[in-house]
Amino acid sequence: MLTKILICDDDPIVHESLKIYLKTENFEIMSAFDGEEALNLIEEFKPNIMVLDIMMPKLSGLDVCREIRKKYSLPIIMLTAKGEEIDKIIGLEIGADDYIVKPFSPREVVARIKAVLRRVNENVKEGKEATLHFDKLEVSLKQYQVKYENKVIISTPKEVETLYLLASNPGRVFTREQILNRIWGYDYYGDTRTIDTHIKRIRAKLPQENVRWNLLTVYGVGYKFEVE
Repeated sequence: MLTKILICDDDPIVHESLKIYLKTENFEIMSAFDGEEALNLIEEFKPNIMVLDIMMPKLSGLDVCREIRKKYSLPIIMLTAKGEEIDKIIGLEIGADDYIVKPFSPREVVARIKAVLRRVNENVKEGKEATLHFDKLEVSLKQYQVKYENKVIISTPKEVETLYLLASNPGRVFTREQILNRIWGYDYYGDTRTIDTHIKRIRAKLPQENVRWNLLTVYGVGYKFEVE
């Protein structure tokens, strides 16, 4: 089956330029030109990944991302205008997996899309199918899913990957740079603040009391998953 990509941007030129490159890679492409259309197409098109512009009519890309994260975990790469640092930070905080600054090269976007999809596919193909279990907590890369007390906790792919990395190595301290390299890879152009943002989001979704495990900060070093 073809990989489905939903491109959400109000600029037709963005759609046309990306389609030229994506079609040569045999991707199936659907376009949305405003935020409301983007949300409707999620249900209809069921994309594997989304490229989402922040500045769109009707609903902004940030609002669209918030709504998507209430139900879906598909990877989201956000497009942001040059210099809008606050939008990048907010985008990551609400669940974007990566961002690209405009103006951009279509080849760069295609490379980033392929990098994100490659990491997701490799995690499944490498046999990481066993679900980790820690006192009512389940973390599965096979299903890209986190559960607590058998209830699904809606999480982004990067949140699942980060938690799985730490939880599969109980007691081991990972620096922010190590986490960036393992989860985002060399294709990512961000900085270590991204890790702090993701850890903060993961903690907010997990219970903090009456559990025998914890996601701890090792000050001046990084993070670790501790089990009693």
